[in-house]
Amino acid sequence: AAAVGGLSPAVQRLVLEHDLDPSAIEGTGKDGRITKEDVLRHLSEAESDDTPERPAERDAAAAPSRPEPRPSAEPGKKAPDSGPRPVSDQPQSREKMSRLRMRVAERLTEVQQTAAILTTFNEADMSRVMALRSEFKETFKKKHDVGLGFMSFFVKAAVDALKTVPKVNAFIDGDEIVTNHYYDIGVAVSTEHGLVVPVVRGADRLSMAEVEREIGTLAEKAQNRQLELSDLTGAVFTISNGGVFGSMMSTPILNPPGSAILGMHAITKRAVVVDDEIVIRPMMYLAVSYDHRVIDGREAVTFLKRIKECIENPERMLLEI
Repeated sequence: AAAVGGLSPAVQRLVLEHDLDPSAIEGTGKDGRITKEDVLRHLSEAESDDTPERPAERDAAAAPSRPEPRPSAEPGKKAPDSGPRPVSDQPQSREKMSRLRMRVAERLTEVQQTAAILTTFNEADMSRVMALRSEFKETFKKKHDVGLGFMSFFVKAAVDALKTVPKVNAFIDGDEIVTNHYYDIGVAVSTEHGLVVPVVRGADRLSMAEVEREIGTLAEKAQNRQLELSDLTGAVFTISNGGVFGSMMSTPILNPPGSAILGMHAITKRAVVVDDEIVIRPMMYLAVSYDHRVIDGREAVTFLKRIKECIENPERMLLEI
């Protein structure tokens, strides 16, 4: 990326995250300085700049494809390889990748190539969270006009764990490690158009009801394709809930610029040992993938253990003790 000296921290973050050249961005601030809005407008214009098809390309796309004739092999010689060929004549269909799908594919490939990703696992007994939710969900709904789900518990647990292990709230910028001191949590949302990760801003300052309301608003915007670029950038940590689809365990992939991501999974009743007795409890496997360049194993394990403690003792988390 081009040099970013002289830019505000917010502008620098966007420029580095999207690998932009500041000289190509028109600044509207004082003395021609580039503002955050200038960067967002530049990105929006780049996304909408579709290159028109040339007539020759359009004609070629419209023409029915014909298999190229394969060269005949001379006696005793193997015919040259003509490239990939269909393995069967079974029915198939093709569709153009959406811009969203292409962008997600690019980012996932990039993070796999640049980060040293490891995953650590644990499991949480969901009994107390489920009991608390069952006892107060109707009262909660009447008072706040929003449902009480599991995600708000995990968002609050993630904030608590990030404060306990600040190294997880960091990322690499060149030859520096930058530690964030704010808590913008990305929440993965699956839509019929693809996976998006809108961001709950200032999650540490929000109540449980405000977290639930914000997640609901962002999910609705995602389904209706109304998310703006500002809704999707700047997450310091991400939570993905594969359990809603029945996933038992997975290794979630990082969502840059964050250096860690929490994977939630399906709640299943299992036999576990509690106080030397075998009991049946609703259990959830948890996974945290992390960038080992920034986060050591001890820190990752401590971080996930803290999330487990918060979920298994939600009263302590809510009382901040």
